Amino acid sequence: MATMRPCFDRELEELQQDILKMGGIVEQQIYNAVESLVKKDEKLAQKVIEDDDIVDNMEYMIEDKCVKLIARQHPLAKDLRFVFTGVKIATDLERMSDNAVDIARTTIRLLNQQYIKPLIDIPKMAQLTCEMVKNALDAYINQDIAAAQKVCDADDEIDELYSRIFRELLVIMMEDPNTILQATQLLFVGRYLERIADHATNLGEWIIYVVTGEKKELND
Repeated sequence: MATMRPCFDRELEELQQDILKMGGIVEQQIYNAVESLVKKDEKLAQKVIEDDDIVDNMEYMIEDKCVKLIARQHPLAKDLRFVFTGVKIATDLERMSDNAVDIARTTIRLLNQQYIKPLIDIPKMAQLTCEMVKNALDAYINQDIAAAQKVCDADDEIDELYSRIFRELLVIMMEDPNTILQATQLLFVGRYLERIADHATNLGEWIIYVVTGEKKELND
């Protein structure tokens, strides 16, 4: 058994690196999606959409690795939690990728329209959301529950920004009904970013679970 442990540790390290690589791609997708919206960059939006296939394939690969690890190594306690949460984290990352794709598709829909308001809070939301994802991945690497908790706490700021965007766009729609279609699209973008932040919060919750064995709902 002693000789199997170094091999198992290597496999756990590979799993961790796969999740980090997947997370890095998703983080870039989020940034690119909002950048494409701000700059009306169709090519960048298409790249976000195309990268979703890479993320989907990585999710399947990570799930397969986790299943094989459990079947072959029969991990216990924290090791089992680590492998199990690998599947959960990959799922949350894949859903973030889907939300980034939704934003990129909004870019394409709005390419030929002049924006009804300056895009200020949406890029701010995107920056904070990317930071949440990055910090969650760092917390995952370091198994740092304090850092994971901070990721969860940051979700409140995202919610506040979304509420501000909602109120501003609601006023614009009430003043000019012709803006309703575009305002609705921009509201969706804010909602997609809010969902990404919720998934980042899930990552924080899973990291805390790996370390402590307790699953707490921190995203209310």
